[in-house]
Amino acid sequence: MSNQTRIQELRERKARARLGGGPERIEIQHKKGRLTARERLDLLLDKGSFREIDSFVVHRTRDFGLDQQVYSGDSVVTGWGTIDGRLVYVFSQDFTVLGGSLGEVHAEKICKIMDMAMKNGAPIIGLNDSGGARIQEGVVSLAGYADIFLRNTLASGVIPQISAIMGPCAGGAVYSPALTDFIFMVRGSSYMFVTGPDVVKAVTHEEVTFEELGGAAVHAEKSGVCHVAADTEADTLYLIRKLLSYLPQNNMEDPPFVDTGDNPLREEEALDTIIPDDPVKPYNIKDVIQLVMDNGEFFEIHESFAPNIVVGFARLGGHAVGIVANQPAVLAGVLDIDASEKAARFVRTCDAFNIPLVTFVDVPGFMPGTVQEHGGIIRAGAKLLYAYCEATVPKLTVITRKAYGGAYDVMSSKHIRGDFNVAWPNAELAVMGPEGAVNIIFRRELEKAEDPVKRRAELVEEYRCKFANPYVAAERGYLDDVIEPRETRPRLINALEMLSNKRDSNPPKKHGNIPL
Repeated sequence: MSNQTRIQELRERKARARLGGGPERIEIQHKKGRLTARERLDLLLDKGSFREIDSFVVHRTRDFGLDQQVYSGDSVVTGWGTIDGRLVYVFSQDFTVLGGSLGEVHAEKICKIMDMAMKNGAPIIGLNDSGGARIQEGVVSLAGYADIFLRNTLASGVIPQISAIMGPCAGGAVYSPALTDFIFMVRGSSYMFVTGPDVVKAVTHEEVTFEELGGAAVHAEKSGVCHVAADTEADTLYLIRKLLSYLPQNNMEDPPFVDTGDNPLREEEALDTIIPDDPVKPYNIKDVIQLVMDNGEFFEIHESFAPNIVVGFARLGGHAVGIVANQPAVLAGVLDIDASEKAARFVRTCDAFNIPLVTFVDVPGFMPGTVQEHGGIIRAGAKLLYAYCEATVPKLTVITRKAYGGAYDVMSSKHIRGDFNVAWPNAELAVMGPEGAVNIIFRRELEKAEDPVKRRAELVEEYRCKFANPYVAAERGYLDDVIEPRETRPRLINALEMLSNKRDSNPPKKHGNIPL
């Protein structure tokens, strides 16, 4: 056989591998409105950068007719490429081959690429589109899942791990994405659940559709499993590229610096009047974030889940930062179970990957009531407290209005190693609001007063003047400064650059015991 013939054979083998399950199954995939595994990688990665490995791997099972269904590369495409010129490792499950089911060699291919990502310190991105475990392979497929789960866990906090759910993701398959840092879903065409509608109906007698049980809307709004939901596969892959621009390659590097062209000394007069004079009137904290951050850009995470707190990424003077902000426009910005856990998770993610934290505080306290107490608000609030206490990245805090009770302590206060803590002049730092404080402190006096309503109003105003301001805290050094709202951006950028060489550490230990 001549060399030319061998080269031709190689080309034909690679061409067959690129066809996956064949033209008919590719057409079925397209009719569902879904792209193929390789088409997705073409959109995700820089043009021409993808390098596939293991395209000749085939499964080793001969039972249940699988010896008649052998596909080169099996049901997953693996390799590496670049995003904005930066190395990433990828795997993309191929639904056109045996429904994307995970068998022994499928798992081996994923484990190999994950091991390479760890050794070389680069992000791993998984595009999930699978019918689940390959039943014909029995416990071997379950072992494959566990091999992947172990690697997800060991890679956690070392390299960024991103999961995109592009189709079905059910049963044990959901736990690999759940162990990663960010989960993206496509509205209307992707879903995640541990047990499907048929099992739910058999066990609980509930009638529920795939979308109602585990669609993108459900996980983005109710469960919080999904971090970002997009309308199309193309949008999802674009947003993954955008997210990566804020993340370092690994935990030993800093996030990439990007010259955004926005003046670091820019002041915003609009911030001076953005807080209503009425202390109970809401405003949108996202307006504050957009006025302060470079070019008004903000990449929000968990946008629809627990909207009473806002988290996401932005840039300050070109530096990537993570933002945590109470949202007065939703439930007055109160901290409840979901908001506490959402923010705690985000704080720990930023800390793991050397991303400084900027916290905007306007919090009336923790949500009261039996539902919250019985649901574990104490434990949930402690998670957020723990996350902030543990974090060693630069922590910058701006109190825009209220900071009441234990929520003042929790929201990156000076006492839990806040590095730069400032407040706007109208900020109120107190154990509780003036009305509640007066009701407790002057209860007996109000009972005896000739005109309780008038006397109460006087006492409220007196309390507000004495305590509901930032100066008592500033006098004790709990605040580093009280600033004009308009100068928030330049002051934060200056503080961020001042803290660029910050070094902080926690006591030696195997790991802490976060109140999960």
